[in-house]
Amino acid sequence: MAAALCPHERRLAGNRPKRGIGMKKVIFALSIVIGLSFAGTAQAQGPPDACGPKAQLPSDFQQNVGADARCYELRMYTADPERGGDINTLHQRFREEEVAIFEKHGAEVVAVWQRLDNPNTLVWMLAYRDMEHRRQVWADFAADPAWEALLAKYPVPISIEQYWMSSSDYSNTK
Repeated sequence: MAAALCPHERRLAGNRPKRGIGMKKVIFALSIVIGLSFAGTAQAQGPPDACGPKAQLPSDFQQNVGADARCYELRMYTADPERGGDINTLHQRFREEEVAIFEKHGAEVVAVWQRLDNPNTLVWMLAYRDMEHRRQVWADFAADPAWEALLAKYPVPISIEQYWMSSSDYSNTK
């Protein structure tokens, strides 16, 4: 099932996300997670209540999570060519200012990738102190006039997949 989106994320997507996630997308996302040595949960229903440090997580997830873990969010944006979505335009939006706007509001943009098994998909990862920090970053981002202008300049219809993770207690990345 596709991720539940906040109102500003629905606007970012240009419409409701497509239902269902393909097996290739799941395998790709999991390979990134395993490759980066993160332990956590993949969410298909919207953000979990908590993400980040061990003490903020439900007991079911605490055992392997670091006390100083941050909240990581893996996002996949797939441009929809049938609705005028263009991956190159999406990359230009990120290149030009989207990453900078997120960083201005306190998110760490860990990396941005081009999927090689789906040329219409941009994958990126953000890091936050915890879920409350994520909510604040997104609220500030959505209210930023620079974002409004950038979205007007590069209106790319996309579908969005999201996964939330907390780093493991033995991870090199906290």
